[in-house]
Formats: sequence, C-alpha cells, structure tokens
Amino acid sequence: MPLLQRLRDELEAPPQGRRFGQGWISGTLGVVLGAATLGGVLCLRYPSLLTTPEIRAAIDVPTFRIVLMAALVLAFVLGGVSAALRQNKLLGFTAMAFVLVATALGGSGAHAQGETPGSLYFGLDWFFLNLILSGIVFLPLERAFGRTPQAVFRPEWREDLLYFFLSSVLVQSLTFLTFAPSKALLAHTDWDALRTWVRDLPLAVQVPAIMFLTDLVQYWVHRVFHQVPFLWRFHAIHHSAPILDWIAGSRMHVMEIVCLRALTVMPTMLLGFHESAVQIYLVVVYLYATWLHANLRFDVEWIKPILATPRFHHWHHGLGKEAIDVNFAIHFPVLDRVFGTYHMPKGRWPSGYGVDSHRVPSGFVAQFLDPFRRKQQES
Repeated sequence: MPLLQRLRDELEAPPQGRRFGQGWISGTLGVVLGAATLGGVLCLRYPSLLTTPEIRAAIDVPTFRIVLMAALVLAFVLGGVSAALRQNKLLGFTAMAFVLVATALGGSGAHAQGETPGSLYFGLDWFFLNLILSGIVFLPLERAFGRTPQAVFRPEWREDLLYFFLSSVLVQSLTFLTFAPSKALLAHTDWDALRTWVRDLPLAVQVPAIMFLTDLVQYWVHRVFHQVPFLWRFHAIHHSAPILDWIAGSRMHVMEIVCLRALTVMPTMLLGFHESAVQIYLVVVYLYATWLHANLRFDVEWIKPILATPRFHHWHHGLGKEAIDVNFAIHFPVLDRVFGTYHMPKGRWPSGYGVDSHRVPSGFVAQFLDPFRRKQQES
C-alpha cells in the first residue's frame, strides 16, 4: 500500500481509533504542526519565491523565529508521544520526519539562499496563515457547536484542502487577473472628485458600503452562474461538496474564482475606497464566507433578516426542489427578499447537500476538466 494512502487511512481512522490515549490526536496535531513548520522554514529560505510581499517583512524577525523553534520542538514531542502510544507508528514518524527535514534545512535559523528579488512569487505563507487561523477559529466551534457530528477528516477533505492550497499559493496570479478589468476601466474614467469624496468617508461608512455594493454585484453574478448552463458547469463544482464545513467553501473552479472576483471587485476599485477599508472588508468577507459554510447550528432569530447565517446559506447548497436557485446573497438576505429568491423554512435545515442535476466527478483534476468535457459532450 503506498505511503500516502496509509497516511490518509490513519488520518481518517474510525472513531474507535481516535480516542484519547491512543496516539491519534497527538499524531495528527504533530503532522499538521510539522508540515506547518517545514513550510515556515521554506519561506525563510526562499522568501522572494514563496512569500507574499505583505507578509514577507513579518517573517524574518526574531519573534517569528522563536515561535518557529517552539513549534518545531512541540511537533517533534507530539510525534514522539504518538509513536509511543499508537500501534501504527506512521503518524508519529511522519510528524518527526517533517521536523527533521525542517531542521536539516536550517530550522528557525534558516536564511535566504542567495535569491535575487523577482516579480513572481507563490503565497505559501498565505496558505499556512489562512489554514492555521481558520482552523484555530472554526475547528473548535464546529466541535463544540456542530449541527451534525462530522470528523475533521471527512469524505473529500483532501480535495477541499487542495482547493484551499491552490487558491492561496496562486494569490499573485489570481489578484492580477481579477484586478485587470477594473484597472482597464479606471484608465478610461475621470472620477477623481467622486473617488476623493468616497475615500474621505469614515471607515464605519466605507466598510458597510463595500459589503453592500459587492454583495449586490455578487448576487447577480452568482445568480447568472446558476441560470446559464455553460456557467453552471463551473459553479456546480462548488455545489458538489456532499458535506459542508469550514473548508468546503474553498471548492471553486479557478475560472469561476477569476470571473466572480473580477466583477465583484469593481465597485471597490472604481469608487476608490480607502485601502484600510478594503483590507478590513477582505478579512470580514473571508471569515464570513467560511462561517456560512461551517457545520454550525447557530441560528439567531433576530439577526436573520439583517445578515446571512449558516442555515441561510446551507439552504443554497441543499438538495431537493425547494433548494434550487435560492439564497444567492452572501451578506444581506434583503437582496434575496427584493429579487424573490429568499427561502428560509422555519426551523428546518436541508436534508442533504450536493448536486442532483448532473454528476460531478471526484478529484481535483477531473473536476477542473469536467466543465470543458461536458461542453464537448453536449455539442
């Protein structure tokens, strides 16, 4: 049996093999932390290639190196505990192997290897930062307040982690592609007075304005992706997740990511909102999208008419006739009320999730190619 398959089987061990004292918890934490520390060391060695300019300066500082050293030690200890407790030593040995490779590459004392700064970079640092912060926030919430009992390593978690990884490391390419239309329009507009007025508004006004304008554009782009057959073939990938949790929302075809972001970013770019307001919005929308897909039973009655909740968005992903083409908004359900697509049956959740209009294949490569193959089959 291939090593990666054996490691996957260990991570997906049945509940009786994941109980406290059996080494699964320490081994899993050790593997995750070991992989993260190896990624941190690689970012220190190859900063101009693997790190984003915004984060790069915050990495090569004493505080980060101290934290990295502590994480290396902790990952090795967790791996050792797992190897001592668990009959199958693979998780523990894998965690320790990550640490040993990271140490061989310089550990917390690693330095850049004679690189010359270039314009091309991959956001490996952004991937680990996203993954760690999202996991710290949402994994405990799902364990404590989950609507349905779900394992962390549930079916198709690897596909969704790969989507999460690629959207993070390709941040430069995706940013360039999504900003290009707005920059082209800006080159042919003369809105300096309006842009200055918008930029000078209080942040407390700018952030909600960005949220509403972006959601208004997103509502119609999202709805078009549902109702135009060619576009639905791409968006169906996002809906193919049979289980929703904090990482399931990452499952999006790269073509849809580019189209959606390129159009929804236009109000922000064209109207000239302040950079601080845009940065606040990016944090809010990232956490909010994760929240909407999370396996959480929270359903605060008074907030439902004002802001989208997990139950609101879960109905958008639901199976069955009543869940078709409903709840397109990401932030403000009032848009669905105004345009006639609001659906929130009192006290009920969807019976299941996925796509029943056509079969979406499993696996990242097959899902990437499926919209193009389907077009050929239908022509």
